[in-house]
Parts: sequence; structure tokens; C-alpha cells
Amino acid sequence: HPVSEKTRARVLAAAEELGYQPSALARALVTRNSRIIGVIVGNIVDPYFAEIARGVEDVAGRMGYLTMVCNADRHTDAEIAHLRTLRDYQAAGVVFASSGYASAARGAALAAAVADITDSGSTVVALAQRDFDCLHAVVDNRAAAYDITDYVASLGHRRIAFVEGPAGLYTSALRREGFEAAMGDAGLQPDLCFEGGFEYEAGYNAALRMMAAGPLPDAVVGVNDEVAIGVLTGLRQAGVEVPRQVSIAGIDDTRPARFVELTTVNVPLYGLGAVAARAILAGHSEEKEPSADVVLPHRLIPRGTTA
Repeated sequence: HPVSEKTRARVLAAAEELGYQPSALARALVTRNSRIIGVIVGNIVDPYFAEIARGVEDVAGRMGYLTMVCNADRHTDAEIAHLRTLRDYQAAGVVFASSGYASAARGAALAAAVADITDSGSTVVALAQRDFDCLHAVVDNRAAAYDITDYVASLGHRRIAFVEGPAGLYTSALRREGFEAAMGDAGLQPDLCFEGGFEYEAGYNAALRMMAAGPLPDAVVGVNDEVAIGVLTGLRQAGVEVPRQVSIAGIDDTRPARFVELTTVNVPLYGLGAVAARAILAGHSEEKEPSADVVLPHRLIPRGTTA
């Protein structure tokens, strides 16, 4: 039976008096859609992911959506667990902010979890190469590494070292490929490679190994800014003058890179997050959801750590 206006008024008055607020979660369970966007990051303390998350939050927040940041530490099982939780909350969308592994042991299980949450109505966007079906909004990591290496070589440096990223990640492999291609095109040998990671500590430890290995290289390209800043700190603490003795460059142009005047490549991290959020919002509105992958441009940023 239809509720009378008198009864409706009484219910609303009682709700106001008691301070009642409707449950967004209960509403999501009925409508099969909540105003939640999950951002799954590789390392929550990495400035790279902070700028991506801010891009998602700024766009989604203006439309009344809540951004949830989920730390996976680059573990596939953790990504699967986060996906299941976000599916239970009927998340409007999920953003995979980090790269995938070329041969992940649990890759099939992750792909199945992505298909499951997509079937439930969520939009999934990946901001780096992943081996599952979703929209990709990325930068050309190979070209970014090529451009920074080519720039360093153009300064006259011949012995250029590269500090690698975590083994097995697509982004690590693509950036090393770009380094090797630029070195080859410059007629240089790409044989000065050091194991690293994506963290500051990995770059610092690589600097210690460089100094122990013999003559220092003319220049060092880090797989990202955190690694490059770690190398910069390690060398300077040992009395090596940067850039007079060794030039150093990174990739990403995160906030810490600007603080230390690091030569780097600007990757539009905020823009990646914003594009991902818009794609998710489009999938839950009258707008047409993007159907093709997007490649955002990068640009070289020369600063004070190269000469």
C-alpha cells in the first residue's frame, strides 16, 4: 500500500530527531553499485602511487565517490584479496596502479578475480601492463627510459650505468629495454647494470656496489626517481660530487625528485589517476565509457643532477 503523506512526514521527522543517516553500504547491496573506487597500489609509501591516488581522488571526490587505497606490496595474492573485498562492497571501479609480472604464478587466479568483479558491474582500469582483460591507461615506459638515456648520452657521457627495477615486472623490463636501445643507438655498451628495485634503499645499496666495483661510471640512470635519489645520496655521502664527477637521472618526476633537483622524465601520474577515475565514472553515468586503451605523453625534465 502507498505510504500516506502524513505517515511519510512522521517518519522523516523521527529520522531527523534521531539523527538517522541512510546506510550507503545497504543501498549498494540493493542497487548493486556503491560510490567506492578502489586503487590497488604496489607500495603505499611510494610517492609514485600517492600522486596517482590523488588524481583518482580529486576527480572521483567531486562526484561524491570515496577512494579506497589498498596496499598489495606487489603480491598477486594480496591483489586478489583486495578485489574480493571490493566486489563485496559493490565497488564502482578498481584501479590497478602498479605493473604486473611477466610470469605470475597466480596470474590465472587474478584474471579470474578481475573477470568476476567486472561481471558484477565494476569497471577495472590498469595503469601499467597487466595480463587480464580491462581498460589500460599507460605511459610508454620503454620510450621514457630511451629518452632519458639518450639525453644523458648527448651530454657526452660514455660509461652510463643503469639501476634496474624489481625482477619480473613488466615496467622494469620495459625501462631496461629503453635504456639498452638508447645505448645501442648511441654506439655505447649497455653492460653496466646493477640490481635494484623501486625503493630508495635499492638505489642507495646500488651506489655502494658501484663504488666497490671499481671506477665509477660517468652517469647513472635509475629505473625510477626513488632509486636515482638513493644513488645520489649514497654517492654524495661517500664524497662523490654530483654532477661534477657523476651525473644522475631518474624516471617519473615525483615530488622528491623536484626537491633534490633531479634530472628525470615527467610521467603524468596525477593525469593517469584522473583518466582512470573518469573512465570509471563514465561507466556509471550517461557518458560513453572509453573502449580503447590510452597512452599519455611523457617529457624530459633536465635539472641540476646532470652536467
